[in-house]
Amino acid sequence: MDARHAVKKAINGDIPQFALYGENTAAENAEFVHIELIETRSRLHDWHIQSHTHRGLFQILFLFGGHVRAEIDGGLWECEGPVAITIHPSVVHGFDFSREAQGFVLTVDQNLLFADKLGVHATLFSTIFVEPLAIALTAVDDSRQRIETLLKQLMTESSWPRAGHTLMLEWLARSVLLLLVRLHSDHRSADRSGRQDFELFSRFRGLVEEHYKEQWQVSRVAGRLRVTESRLNRLCLRLAGKSAFDMMQQRLMLEARRKLTYVPSGVASIAYELGFQDPAYFSRAFKRHTGMTPKQFRQQASADGADAC
Repeated sequence: MDARHAVKKAINGDIPQFALYGENTAAENAEFVHIELIETRSRLHDWHIQSHTHRGLFQILFLFGGHVRAEIDGGLWECEGPVAITIHPSVVHGFDFSREAQGFVLTVDQNLLFADKLGVHATLFSTIFVEPLAIALTAVDDSRQRIETLLKQLMTESSWPRAGHTLMLEWLARSVLLLLVRLHSDHRSADRSGRQDFELFSRFRGLVEEHYKEQWQVSRVAGRLRVTESRLNRLCLRLAGKSAFDMMQQRLMLEARRKLTYVPSGVASIAYELGFQDPAYFSRAFKRHTGMTPKQFRQQASADGADAC
């Protein structure tokens, strides 16, 4: 039976519909999260998962090594790891894995992604599930490593439930998917702007993150990237709507806000930690970016925290 016939049978109700592949039992809790290694279920079926669907469940295949031949809604995808494949509940799908395939299968209930309590944030996830996607995990930043680390944490939490088990599963699963949303957005930006420019922009952001406390000059950052200041500024304006200097200052002030909110050190001490030689200059720069002095911001943050309690 070819893939088109499989889809037709799915419409007629003949394609198997599972909670998890080979299991007909529904999830016990509404906000269901399940994770397993690719090999756990695939080895039981000789590395072949026949066409099926999952009612109300979104599934993401994270292939970090090996090969998969995927039947996705009548199409045939040949994918090498590392890649993530996203699957909507109504999508008929099946997999043939190579025996060296390594990775994870994450399954989440639709309520976890699109619950009313998430409000406008629920729409974030729709970008990776409107249609099936194969998202390469070979980004120039650390997205792949962060995603893989979170998936391993999900595995650990699943195998050893402790206090707050359900909440932890939800937070970790949403974190994985948010990173995937960001990565997909980055890929689309790269397609629009050109891969070379996007990789340069990603390297710039990495340098800013690594050295913002040292308050490098734009010329020094451009020199490290082996480009002119003017090219770096044009790139930042095109991709972020800000100059390179503004982006560097924005990161510095983000850290200043965090420290003023969570660190009990004095304003002068925080200024020195952030590379300012003059606390008064720090206060002026902070007010220019936030509209408040550091002292006013700290008082406001403290009041907001008290109101939340």
